[in-house]
Amino acid sequence: MKSIYITLNSIEKVKQFVNTINTYDSEFDLSSGRYIIDAKSIMGIFSLDLSTPLRLDIYNDSCVETVTSALHDFIVEAPDK
Repeated sequence: MKSIYITLNSIEKVKQFVNTINTYDSEFDLSSGRYIIDAKSIMGIFSLDLSTPLRLDIYNDSCVETVTSALHDFIVEAPDK
């Protein structure tokens, strides 16, 4: 499993993210605080706090490189704890 941080601070970014992530046959979770949702669910994403970076967990190690490359516009540095 690999975790990266992304930002989805607009409706358009959420739509682009969901369209991109749904092209992969793998499992992905997004988390914000203690809430974890399926990253392929647009309704689930809108239930999270989108004003802060979200952690994306990629469970298929064989597609990590292609997923991170496809999502390069969304990736941000890990927030300070």
